[in-house]
Amino acid sequence: MWSERSERFVGKAGLAVGTALVLAACSGGGGGSSSAGSGGSAGGAAGSAGSAASATPSPTPTPTRPPYGPVLSTSIDPVTAALSQVAAAKSLTELDTVLGTVGTSAQTAAKSLSKADEPATVTTAQTELVTALTSLAADAAKVRSDIKFHDVCALGSAEAALGASQGLTGVSAALTKMTTAGYPTTFAVPELPKQQSRSLDNGTMVRRGKLRGEGEFKVDNGGSADAVVSLALNGKAVHSVYVAKGQKATVEGVEDGTYEVYFSGGTDWDADAKGFTLDCRFSKFEDTLAFETGRTATTWQITLQPVADGNAKTSDVDPNSFPQP
Repeated sequence: MWSERSERFVGKAGLAVGTALVLAACSGGGGGSSSAGSGGSAGGAAGSAGSAASATPSPTPTPTRPPYGPVLSTSIDPVTAALSQVAAAKSLTELDTVLGTVGTSAQTAAKSLSKADEPATVTTAQTELVTALTSLAADAAKVRSDIKFHDVCALGSAEAALGASQGLTGVSAALTKMTTAGYPTTFAVPELPKQQSRSLDNGTMVRRGKLRGEGEFKVDNGGSADAVVSLALNGKAVHSVYVAKGQKATVEGVEDGTYEVYFSGGTDWDADAKGFTLDCRFSKFEDTLAFETGRTATTWQITLQPVADGNAKTSDVDPNSFPQP
């Protein structure tokens, strides 16, 4: 046993130290043995402690939740900015561009907030807000489509269509709940016009030429929308008459000449713009009408709905080349 200890320490401390350790152990008897054992135990304990310390993993920092208020504002502010540009649009083309921005910002906000870590107090409001923003994006896209296909054909009506958006109403309602819960935003609904349904009395002359001739022009509007029918020379309206749906009207005193016949139909007649603002259709008869005064005056009659024995063809006209009534 002792020689084993002596050899063990030779490699580390040298032969003299190893011998001394052997002599001390022999002269001390059992006490020396106890001391050596204690030293070994202490070293072992220290080693165990070191192992335990190195085995304990470092704690992972808990991510700090971003404050909800800034997240909400960052999502909503671009929607507010886009909506503020609606009233600044001066044409349907400009408004179409603005509506594209409204739709994109609303959809982006919906995606962002759907992933946000909201406080429990606004969970319901946030769900409603995400749904409303998605709806607003769809509503803006619908108005753009209506502009493209002339279902909305005036700036005021397009703005009114956006103002009637259920998505816009929903966003406002959800953000009011957010404000009550302590999370205000700068969101504001722009002041937008209401949709109107204006019309003229049947037979009203929208454009009245000299009407010093002897010709008669009769119109039977059996269609489902009001219409304005124009007799035009060289692409310019000379006489234009308003014919309500299901009604007939006559223009008397038409001067001699060969006229083109244009007609527009729709809903909500804007007297200032001289055009319908909704469901607009622009057409012309392919044949011209010749009015001549001789022994008798000329009378022409047209119908604005297809008839079984009709002999007149019509074609659509680009609104940009349609003569203003």
